[in-house]
Amino acid sequence: MKVESVRQLLEECLRDLYNAETQLTKALPKMVKMATTMELKEALSSHLEETEEQISRLEQIGQIMDTKMTGKKCKAMAGLLEEGKEAMEVEAIPAIVDLAIIGAAQKVEHYEISGYGTARALAEQLELDDVVQLLTETLQEESDADEKLTAVCQEAVVPMISEAPPLDEDEDEDDADEDDEDDLETTASETRAKSRR
Repeated sequence: MKVESVRQLLEECLRDLYNAETQLTKALPKMVKMATTMELKEALSSHLEETEEQISRLEQIGQIMDTKMTGKKCKAMAGLLEEGKEAMEVEAIPAIVDLAIIGAAQKVEHYEISGYGTARALAEQLELDDVVQLLTETLQEESDADEKLTAVCQEAVVPMISEAPPLDEDEDEDDADEDDEDDLETTASETRAKSRR
């Protein structure tokens, strides 16, 4: 791709962000469904609403700059969401599943914070004040969402881990019961053998 101006670079950044947000609107509902704590479900649902508003802002920016926002696929977001899918499929106690989802969601937030920060810097260079304002609103929302996920992790999810039993505790108890039964059978057999002597 040949880039001949700062404006063209900004347009490419914005198209990348637009596609990233569009992909995210399809992935967030799945994360909400797989999350186990109400606090995480609410945080993800809230950010889904913000993401839809952020798409609207990008469309406003497209109108201001007289450029289309479609036509580019964000490969980075596709990769991050694929990792997010793996996080949702982890086999573990509910609290650890939530930790995996939070980790995946924060990777997405950090990518978006970086992307919007770059776009805003380019818009400032071009003195596009209206665009800068819209990007600043979104950038603040992304930062707030990241902080909220951290708070949910520390205040709602981590405390559950020390209280939760291991995933295979029931299996361990079953194995222990079987071992006890084997020991009893062995002891009974030895007793019968001695009595015959």
